[in-house]
Amino acid sequence: MPLIMPLSWNSTGTLSLTTSQPPSSSTAANIAPPPAAAISALADPTLATAESTATPELALSRQLAVGSLVGLIVLCLAWELWLAPLRPGGSLMALKALPLCLPLAGLLKHRLYTYRWVSLLVWLYFTEGVVRAYSDAWPSQLWAGVEVLLCLILFAACALHVRWRFRHAAALATAGTPPAAPEATSSVTP
Repeated sequence: MPLIMPLSWNSTGTLSLTTSQPPSSSTAANIAPPPAAAISALADPTLATAESTATPELALSRQLAVGSLVGLIVLCLAWELWLAPLRPGGSLMALKALPLCLPLAGLLKHRLYTYRWVSLLVWLYFTEGVVRAYSDAWPSQLWAGVEVLLCLILFAACALHVRWRFRHAAALATAGTPPAAPEATSSVTP
């Protein structure tokens, strides 16, 4: 069973790993201090990936995810208020766009967890689009098809972003550079 050891900086500027026993030559290890970028990434979890270290794939998947989410928000509002509302003058179905506004800030702040749960949330809107594409009249069928397309783009962009981000973190780890938070871990096991 691995033992999680507390970390502390000693007076020489190195990180000291100790167990609950008094430190001796066999129970303490000195490690060089981590780079300043790794410390700032661990201190601020919103800096999940820095733009300077992002690959073109990560930037593309992020742009697709944010663009399709904004498109889905605009479509939900326009569809229920002007394009093909259930009742003339709009309906309260426009409130379905509110849950889509919540993850927008997380996507813009590069939060990996947000990309993960948006890829699950989007299936509710996909289901609505499929049902309305088969059950509604013509103008609404068109917008349902657009909703399905935007949902598929959003899901693919989120799934690819998570996959590429883990691949990018693994490449940084093998190159000796610590990955940015949240992939970085703060506990050390022997």
